[in-house]
Amino acid sequence: MTDTVNVPEVFDRQRRRIVRDRACARSTGDDFFSQIMVEEILERLDVVKRTFRRALIIGLPATRLGTELKSRGMKVVFADASARLARSVGGVICDDDRLPFADHSFDLIINIGSLDTINDLPGALVLIRRILLPDGLMLAALIGAESFPSLKSVMMEAEGDRVSAHIHPQIDVRTAGDLVARAGLTLPVADSDLLRLKYSSLQRLIADIRDVGGSNIMTGNLTAIRHNVLDEIQRLFRAQAGPDGKFAENVTILYLCAWAPHPDQPKPARRGSGQVSLTKTLSGKHGDGRSEN
Repeated sequence: MTDTVNVPEVFDRQRRRIVRDRACARSTGDDFFSQIMVEEILERLDVVKRTFRRALIIGLPATRLGTELKSRGMKVVFADASARLARSVGGVICDDDRLPFADHSFDLIINIGSLDTINDLPGALVLIRRILLPDGLMLAALIGAESFPSLKSVMMEAEGDRVSAHIHPQIDVRTAGDLVARAGLTLPVADSDLLRLKYSSLQRLIADIRDVGGSNIMTGNLTAIRHNVLDEIQRLFRAQAGPDGKFAENVTILYLCAWAPHPDQPKPARRGSGQVSLTKTLSGKHGDGRSEN
């Protein structure tokens, strides 16, 4: 249960499970975007000067992340809406906003590429806070707003006056940071990386989106892309290619970091003051200068 009620069902839960199952079957969590997220999350975890004992991993790259965390001496539990993934790693099949774990069950929770496709994001963050031990750490990565602007523009132009949603809406970094703080997590840090990519084919770009579970999972009837529209998208894709024959696309990846409340944590600096660095936030050092193990 979460602390929010009557949350609109923006995403179709069953459709989301199917999409994530298919993504798992296609890439087993080793897709292009997930690999980038995993590398960055592990680098941030390396900065933390403390020992974690029990971790929860949510997301398609569960196998790779699980292997890494186990090598660091952690006991790892897995959860995802994808039944294929959960069963392959002996995990729990559930949505991020319906995590079935007791309060204070984990001292580390990592979510990769999943938070942007759930109906109750505030409720999911509240659940994370509740199931973390005091002073437990949450790390998350997700594709953010303003991603795939070139593809969206091409698709809208090709569809003319019959525009349909084919990529789900995404969240921006400021909103994500605000939601983390509102959920009661402390020392929140939200930042983003802009990836400037080039694609030689439309099929490769669409495959990367599908592999990370980014297909349309909105509620309501799906509108398939008509053949003539797809042909026009292909034409526009080629027309907008640069001198090297490649199509330029931007993708923003958001990274979130926050801690479950603990009385010994340092007080957050006033918003916008820039006095608390990400390194200090991740270090686990308390106000008395000690590092907790």
